[in-house]
Amino acid sequence: MSDLTNRRILLIDDMPTIHEDFRKILSPSRSQTTELDEMEGLLFGEQVKHERPVFELDSAYGGEEGLSLLKQALQNRKPYALAFVDMRMPGGWDGAQTIEHLWEEDPLLQVVVCTAYSDYSWDELLDRLQAHDRLLILKKPFDNIEVQQMASALLTKWEMTQRALLKMHQLEQRVEQRTQQLTQAGEALQREIDERKQLESQLVQSEKLASLGQMAAGVAHEINNPIGFVSSNLGTLERYFQQLVATLDAYRQAALMLGPSEIAAPLQRLGEQTDLEFLMEDIPILIKESKDGIGRVAQIVKDLKDFSRVDNNQQWQLANLEQGIDSTLNIVASELKYKADVVKRYQPLPEIECLPSQINQVIMNLVVNAAQAIGPERGTITLGTAHQGAWVCIEVTDTGAGIAPENVKKIFDPFFTTKPVGQGTGLGLSLSYGIVKKHGGEITVSSQVGVGTTFRVQLPVRQNAEL
Repeated sequence: MSDLTNRRILLIDDMPTIHEDFRKILSPSRSQTTELDEMEGLLFGEQVKHERPVFELDSAYGGEEGLSLLKQALQNRKPYALAFVDMRMPGGWDGAQTIEHLWEEDPLLQVVVCTAYSDYSWDELLDRLQAHDRLLILKKPFDNIEVQQMASALLTKWEMTQRALLKMHQLEQRVEQRTQQLTQAGEALQREIDERKQLESQLVQSEKLASLGQMAAGVAHEINNPIGFVSSNLGTLERYFQQLVATLDAYRQAALMLGPSEIAAPLQRLGEQTDLEFLMEDIPILIKESKDGIGRVAQIVKDLKDFSRVDNNQQWQLANLEQGIDSTLNIVASELKYKADVVKRYQPLPEIECLPSQINQVIMNLVVNAAQAIGPERGTITLGTAHQGAWVCIEVTDTGAGIAPENVKKIFDPFFTTKPVGQGTGLGLSLSYGIVKKHGGEITVSSQVGVGTTFRVQLPVRQNAEL
């Protein structure tokens, strides 16, 4: 009922005469109302016509029948506003039972109990039904005016209740809409705060990388000089040793030609005392290991420079992605050597336009996370690359514990971490996500608990800006 007007009344009583009395009071025929108007005209000297309230009255002769009519009315979206219920109805539910069933279906129904005497006192009835605000009593025999007034008042009360509920519903909707707006505003503010913190963290990280790059350049300059002359000296020493070996071989040949003599005997004893044969074998090995060590130091310095290279004024540069990956792996070698074997599955890649130190930072974060995800047993970290048209792809796969499904969608959120307190900031993957997005790329994750995780980074070969 869109206008909330409801004049529908249900009468439940086992006596047909009661139904007739109520129908005369609440739904009189037109002839009866005309007679009343004429009588009023005679009494007051003029024709008086009143707009008498019109009620729709339906009859039920037992509680079960009344409940059936109520259900049908609700189904047809034409509910009853009021029910008059007789207290004593032999052969079925009494009034209290009937009212309980009616209110189970329609808690808003107003009810009047019609009774001459009852098995319940009024207080007992109210306590049983727990409905002091929806229940009135009408004593038999009842007065016609009392019935009409009671019907009009309770129908008005039902309508006012409906209007109040409608207003309450509208208010709740407004509150809900306002709450949603406030929630959205709060979420937007939180996103802005998170983005600001992420940018601040990226700035700090960039400054660290810039400082590291400057330090690496200075360290490289200072170390490369001694590395250079040590490497040169080792090469010269190797040549000198080869000359000494040739000279010693000549002395040996001469000693053999002299045969046993006073000159040859001391030389033979000296060779036995110094274990000359062992020195001849070990010295070349020591020289080679020293040269390899110097080469390793030089490579570490080079990798450090490549990893932390300063991006000049944040200008896009062409970079060898495979070289960047290898440099990063060398930098984090100590993190990996006791945890996992590294498998490389590279495909030929073009140079890509990027900020190299930031891409190296992404690779380092993914590789270190992969190592930390591997349990006590040694695992495997696989790095693969691919070239697909205008895009290149990097995949980092581990055989670690995997990520729970409820955490996968939050893995790139700032400050989200599954590590124990004090062991992770929750910024590594968030910063990586921001860097990849800055490069116009995509980073995704797929994971299976107990099997492992794969992070996939796609980057454009060229950026929109000119080099």
